[in-house]
Amino acid sequence: MTRALVFIPLTVLLATGTAWAQAPQAAPAAPATAPAAIPQAPAGAPAAEPAAKAMAAEAKADAVEAQGFTYNPEGRRDPFVSLLRRGVDSSQTKRVAGLSGLGTAEVSLRGVVLTQGDFVGIVQGVDSKTYIVRTGDKLSDGAVRAITADSMVILQQVNDPLSLEKVHEVRKVLRHTEEGK
Repeated sequence: MTRALVFIPLTVLLATGTAWAQAPQAAPAAPATAPAAIPQAPAGAPAAEPAAKAMAAEAKADAVEAQGFTYNPEGRRDPFVSLLRRGVDSSQTKRVAGLSGLGTAEVSLRGVVLTQGDFVGIVQGVDSKTYIVRTGDKLSDGAVRAITADSMVILQQVNDPLSLEKVHEVRKVLRHTEEGK
């Protein structure tokens, strides 16, 4: 008995829902087509081409309007371009020449030389150039803190706003190759 009571209101709801869905709606706009018969001008009269072209252009505009919404991005910013780099094209940004244009990850220690009681490092950048580095020299994201007989320490600035550390110590180690093999 409870099934019948539940079934009846559901059928009533479904019937009214379909009735609402089938309620008469405004008739869709008839597809815009050019008129079937365009009166022809007599042979001696000037041709009525401008009127025919205007009617065809109007019909085309109606057809485009019936298709749906068109987006015009004029005067709006691209939502996929970062607001931090707004107005700066990455192809136009130029890197500083030399060691100060290279980052910590872009250099590797190739040698160490002892001169006048201090160690001087010989590093190679990703640009395949070799640079002489002393303590205190600047890189694009840090500075050389110390150079020892077998390593170089760089204090790298951290650009992560969520990081508690603002400076990270990076150690570049001199790789010795075995000469006997």
